[in-house]
Amino acid sequence: MTQTPLSERLRVVFAGPMNAGKSSLMNALFGREAALVSDTPGTTTDPVTRCFEIPGLGPAAITDTPGIDDSGELGEQRVRLALNKAAEADIRVFITPQHRSPGEAEKALYSSWFMPQDSPENSASEKANKPAILVLTHGDEPPHPEKEAWAQASGALRTEAPSGRGIPALVAAIAAAKPEREMAPLDGLVGEGDTVLMVTPIDLAAPAGRLIGPQVQSIRDALDKDAISVVVKERELRSAYANLRQPPKLVVTDSQAFSKVAADIPEHQLLTSFSILYARKKGDLGQFLQGLAAAVATPDAPEILILESCAHHRQADDIGTVKIPRLFRQMLRDDANFSFYKGMPEPQELSKFHLVIHCGACRLTRGAMGHRLDLLKQSGVPVTNYGMFLAWANGLMPRALEPFEDAMEIWKKLQKSASSQG
Repeated sequence: MTQTPLSERLRVVFAGPMNAGKSSLMNALFGREAALVSDTPGTTTDPVTRCFEIPGLGPAAITDTPGIDDSGELGEQRVRLALNKAAEADIRVFITPQHRSPGEAEKALYSSWFMPQDSPENSASEKANKPAILVLTHGDEPPHPEKEAWAQASGALRTEAPSGRGIPALVAAIAAAKPEREMAPLDGLVGEGDTVLMVTPIDLAAPAGRLIGPQVQSIRDALDKDAISVVVKERELRSAYANLRQPPKLVVTDSQAFSKVAADIPEHQLLTSFSILYARKKGDLGQFLQGLAAAVATPDAPEILILESCAHHRQADDIGTVKIPRLFRQMLRDDANFSFYKGMPEPQELSKFHLVIHCGACRLTRGAMGHRLDLLKQSGVPVTNYGMFLAWANGLMPRALEPFEDAMEIWKKLQKSASSQG
């Protein structure tokens, strides 16, 4: 892996009405034709993402989106796609032509991004705490009074794409936004001089010639922390552990090897999985634990959604489509019905599900995963994570949570609540 993966880059999303100059601005930013430009409304029909190194901020990915005022059945799908991309972003850039009066879609977006959260005009404020930048294009045109009012209230930048005017100021504004970064996989778990032993099975599903993302990122994080990383396959774990002069601070394993790893190390040794590390990094351990409690209490013939974040070639014993459904039916409900999605279903489709079991989300940013979790919470659908479920199924709960004090407290409360109810 020679480049920062998209899932680890800060996401900057350009959003605004059709023919606002979003694609022209993106091309001016990159100094080349990064996005198709035309005077025809609706030229951008799908999000276009390009990688960019922002001085003072680091690796980022910038996405140009379809217009938020598109119409018709296909146009409405494009609008939903654009707004979803914006909801997942770390930094949002609202691009609007300063000389045109704002349409209803623009007014709604401006309200949700720039109005105070407690403002009565703000009806969609759940993402209002994310950095947002207002950019007025067509800076050589006289401004519309309402757009000028927005500019005065929100400190807008003015740009003129063909000439490049305002582009340096936009780059500086993006760099100055400094959104909250994702935690690293091993934050708070290991430090300088500590040893972390990582168990990485190499099976048929392992990509040829490389490790999977969470393994690579965890090894890199150990290096960044000046910790000592020892990497072995599960078959070599017992001898590798015995050869260490001192026990490691932490053992991290692939979820599918939980049982063997737990059997080969002392009971007091802190143990967790790459998937649980990523559940914390990308999502919410508390929400996943509540989903695990809901899994145990599912009704007869439950509808279970297996939700993944990437496309991959499925092996005969695939974790999502084979192993987890098999374990669920063996241990909980043999009449469970499973559906499988790569990508988030529409909100109206979620209501039929009793539970979502999500993959490790290694291909999603924290913002994208947070958006999924928000939608599930709003739909009242509990969600857990592959690693959480497999640790429970292998009898390793709460051991797999012991490195995380907050998660352990939540687990204890959930167990106490379950005991009092039955």
